[in-house]
Amino acid sequence: MSGNASELACRLAREAEMVCRHYLSNGHREGRYWMVGDVKNTPGRSMFVRLNGSEAGKGAAGKWTDAATGEHGDLRDVIGTTCALDDFHDIEAEARRFLSLPRPQAAPDPKPRLGSASTGSPESARRLFAMSQPIARTLVETYLRNRGITALYRTGNLRFHPCCYYRPDRDMPTETWPAMIAAVTDLDGCITGAHRTWLDPNGFDPIGLGKAPIDSPRRAMGHLLGNAVRLGIAHDVAAAGEGIETMLLRGCQIRDVNFSGAGLVSCGDSVKLRLRSRQQFTGDHDPRKYADFSQDLFIAISVTLRP
Repeated sequence: MSGNASELACRLAREAEMVCRHYLSNGHREGRYWMVGDVKNTPGRSMFVRLNGSEAGKGAAGKWTDAATGEHGDLRDVIGTTCALDDFHDIEAEARRFLSLPRPQAAPDPKPRLGSASTGSPESARRLFAMSQPIARTLVETYLRNRGITALYRTGNLRFHPCCYYRPDRDMPTETWPAMIAAVTDLDGCITGAHRTWLDPNGFDPIGLGKAPIDSPRRAMGHLLGNAVRLGIAHDVAAAGEGIETMLLRGCQIRDVNFSGAGLVSCGDSVKLRLRSRQQFTGDHDPRKYADFSQDLFIAISVTLRP
């Protein structure tokens, strides 16, 4: 290996993570950087070493900066400081010795990082549902019971998220509210979207009915057309109606364990809804909303949710 100092720096930069694991062992990897307290290998996060990049210039691998002191340098400085070497020839000899050692296997990241998902896409909906929790003993259960819904054995497609993002519009900052997350699925049970109902953390009141005091406490995302929030397992007859709470309450009124409901994200989705069972369309308050459906398919049920 040439004794040229720049070539030595490039060889070390190609092995930047291994150099950091050996000489800065009190640090850890975070994405493309190695984080540690300082160049003396003190535990902390002030100093970061770039692990990937070009061989020279701005953004080169092996370059480090200490945000607390403003110090910066390359991996030769790391070797010299941690080994208490002042003479460049000693630093070069130590670097050569290190580069001739067998390379240990790098410890894998504890969890592979997922790529980003497009906002409002089915993949975003699946991830949101996956990171939510069952509704038992949560604000969602309290909300449903306050709405008069006591039969909760059809709620497998409902989850609770304690801090679900909400943005009033694209130009306003993001807020977080607790939310009921409902999986929108197709006939095969694959999640194609999600419906969010943001809830008031302060509890139920007769005006807001337990929903968060925001402009649009209900929103849907993903592929919705022809799909629905499916409540229970469909047998011979399945009922479809607008609103998750409407269909859950309809199930409480029927008191039949074989009842299956499909809560539609919007009334317009009813036209394209795919069900394997014979369909009944269930209204909540206003049967006129369903006037376009043929009478042999439409069954208007007057349902009044508890105020």
